[in-house]
Amino acid sequence: MVHVREMDAADVEAVSAIRVRGWQAAYAGIVPQTYLDAMTVEGDAGQRRQWLSQPGRQSRDLVALGGHGPVGWICFGPFRGEVPGPGRVGEVYALYVSPDLIGQGIGRRLLEEAHGQMKGQGFESSALWVLADNQRARRFYEQSGYQADGATQDDVYDEVTLTELRYQRVL
Repeated sequence: MVHVREMDAADVEAVSAIRVRGWQAAYAGIVPQTYLDAMTVEGDAGQRRQWLSQPGRQSRDLVALGGHGPVGWICFGPFRGEVPGPGRVGEVYALYVSPDLIGQGIGRRLLEEAHGQMKGQGFESSALWVLADNQRARRFYEQSGYQADGATQDDVYDEVTLTELRYQRVL
């Protein structure tokens, strides 16, 4: 059983390890290997500390705790960019679970908690972006009530352009 709570500065290293290992596992064969190999926990932790210390930050970070510390992380807040539809729209910016624990309900628990908090903040729906080739993540979000809405955006990783699909669901 996992417990979900607000992330704090003491969680940065563990969350960065989850994020980097998560990227390297989930995006192998999708994102160029040179990009994945260049990712470091130390570099990610430095960025994460900067983001956490930003005054007026509107995003929220939650961690799922297992028996030995963080095993998952989710970051969410107001939708960034042109709002896709009527009402207040939140966005799941990132969701990662330790790769060796995927399939145990940790991601679902984090997502449910984020949805509850977004709804409590007055958001009516949630959106997120997922790489088109990340079939596992797409299935996970579809099982969680999200649907692709037809919007796309491109991101470049080591000179390779990859397409992301926007997904939405009512909260």
